[in-house]
Amino acid sequence: MDNIIVFSLTSSKKLTAQICDILGIEEGKIAVNHFADGEILVEPQESVRGRHVFIIQSTCGPVNDHLMEVLICLDAVKRASCKEVTCVIPYYGYARQDRKARARQPITSRLVADLLQAAGADRVVSVDLHAPQIQGYFKIPSDNLTAVDMMGQYFRQKKLKDVVIVSPDHGGATRARNMANCIENSTIAIVDKRRNQPNVAEALNLIGDVNGKDCIIVDDLVDTGGSLMGCIKMLKDHGANDIYCAATHGVFSNNAIERIKESEIKEFVITNTIERTTEELADADNITVLSVALLLAKSIEAIATSKPVSNVYGLFHADQNCD
Repeated sequence: MDNIIVFSLTSSKKLTAQICDILGIEEGKIAVNHFADGEILVEPQESVRGRHVFIIQSTCGPVNDHLMEVLICLDAVKRASCKEVTCVIPYYGYARQDRKARARQPITSRLVADLLQAAGADRVVSVDLHAPQIQGYFKIPSDNLTAVDMMGQYFRQKKLKDVVIVSPDHGGATRARNMANCIENSTIAIVDKRRNQPNVAEALNLIGDVNGKDCIIVDDLVDTGGSLMGCIKMLKDHGANDIYCAATHGVFSNNAIERIKESEIKEFVITNTIERTTEELADADNITVLSVALLLAKSIEAIATSKPVSNVYGLFHADQNCD
């Protein structure tokens, strides 16, 4: 571990501090400056020659600035003769455009993968990609970690009765099944919805029984929260009791936080892959934030010491505190 250096750019500073604390190392010194016209300059403030560099940055909003910071940082450390560089991107932006759903659409998740590789990344680590097949867009090693085990442990400790894990769409059925495996005697249900345009979805049918049961809606991310509210209404119409939600990435665009505060959600569990300020979550008593710092720190440790990253998930199989 003596030959690694961990840099934080601008979007994941608190998370990086937690990771370095767990690893027992000092965070690398780096300067990120923006010129008046919007151009970005990233300069490491210490030598990286011959060292394994880890760059930690979620490409959340402002997405383009945060993505360019990563690319420029990659160029800087490669030109400074680092031995190897791993991009730790807890939230991988542009991932929702992962295929051509209609004619003339781009595949931006592949474009971002190409940009990272062209800039010099040797490895990419992310958490709960929107589509697991995005890993196939990389010709370099890529690790798609998941926070589902961690969130499953959190809900397991609540000892809920008659629990149904709900996927808000067909694509998340595997994620719901993985969450159900973490919670004893739970079943799954799937909401059939149709998406006519970005950020607009209509819940049509419910596959599964939720009558008289507590529900946990699990997803990789929640953006505006519009389709989530439709999902909640459908569950309530079918007799669901308490409704919980779990999403790895709390994107929370527009008035999403206000929607959640005023909704029938008993508790919404997110992680700090996208950092929220205290002001943003003020009075949002039904939003709980779990930290992925331990997950990422142990993954960095495994990569740096050439050990299996898959061993990390054992941390959340026993009754341990997720925070």
